[in-house]
Amino acid sequence: MNKEFILAVEELEKEKGISKDALIDAIESALVSAYKKNYSNSQNVRVNINKVTGDIDVFMRKIVVTDEEVMDEYGELTLDEAHEIDPSYKLGDVIENRVTPKDFGRIAAQTAKQVVVQRIREAERGQVYDEFSNRQGEIVTGTVQRISNDTVFINIGKAEGILSVNEQVRGEKYAVNSRLKVYIMDVKKTTKGPQVYLSRSHPGLVKRLFELEVPEIRDGIVEIKSISREAGSRTKMAVYTSDPDVDPVGACVGPRGTRVQAVVDELFDEKIDIISWSDRPEELVRSALSPAKTEKVFINEEEQSATVIVPDFQLSLAIGKEGQNVRLAAKLCGWKIDIKSHSQYEEAQEEAGYTEYNSEYADEDNDTESAQDQDIYVDEAEDPEDEGFTVYDDSDR
Repeated sequence: MNKEFILAVEELEKEKGISKDALIDAIESALVSAYKKNYSNSQNVRVNINKVTGDIDVFMRKIVVTDEEVMDEYGELTLDEAHEIDPSYKLGDVIENRVTPKDFGRIAAQTAKQVVVQRIREAERGQVYDEFSNRQGEIVTGTVQRISNDTVFINIGKAEGILSVNEQVRGEKYAVNSRLKVYIMDVKKTTKGPQVYLSRSHPGLVKRLFELEVPEIRDGIVEIKSISREAGSRTKMAVYTSDPDVDPVGACVGPRGTRVQAVVDELFDEKIDIISWSDRPEELVRSALSPAKTEKVFINEEEQSATVIVPDFQLSLAIGKEGQNVRLAAKLCGWKIDIKSHSQYEEAQEEAGYTEYNSEYADEDNDTESAQDQDIYVDEAEDPEDEGFTVYDDSDR
């Protein structure tokens, strides 16, 4: 090696961010192994690279011991032998003798090249890991590179992201060379380099897409409070603003629905319900069950549960196909929600001996309400107000 090599190392330090000292230390360690493999079995070898000229020196190191302690002729010498070299040596001193082979330059150059290539690869992997680990929770646009065993590999710039089967959306088709937006879910270090795990089904993808489309969300004027999603089918999103002049739902929908439609298009026509967030649980539950209409909401603060009475003709809509609407509403609110029809509730009231309950669909002058915190069917035993429920009806809004 020579001065040109040192200049090349310094250039690498600037371009790749690899420390010059760290790289030279790594080359020195590799050269020690190369020397032992080709010239000596001694373990007491040191290699020094001049950081200015690039010159290499190999030193055999021996420890001064007593005659009785000599066990390794390559690594130890007696005090008398040391005094023949220099009378000032004493027990325990380390004596170094330059033993650089004449043809060691060729081996050194080959070894140094291998170390440099390896360190460059490690540095690039480290840079990729640092870049993408700092971007967890963001979305990127990538190109489908290949598909293997249903796992989709996506080119996202400096890395190849992995879209596993579990993070794909049922019904979506991915073709090689097609472009799509993906959510960076996780980044892990492996022996093959950093692995970037992507998702198309994560609720965060919907949130980030709205941030791209809605300036009010990007600027912090409108806040996405909660999202519940069943990828490929439906998403519910609750938004909030403290600015009285801004309609949070309208901002997300956009003029003639252009903003929400852009998100729907990216999600291949997934349905999106947007509601206004409320700190009042009864209002939040009512909105979350949209598009179904409600008659009354019984809130149990202690158990974080709500029983909702809906008109008979709204029962199927409130529950949704296979329970999807009420399931998403419960996730959105963080409350357990039970749905009961007007007839089920009224029948249970009559059998339990309570005054018949009427809503706008019956007699609005009757204020007696009750129901139980359970699934679909009403227990006849107790009035919900006796069970800790607070009752809200349409007149409370």
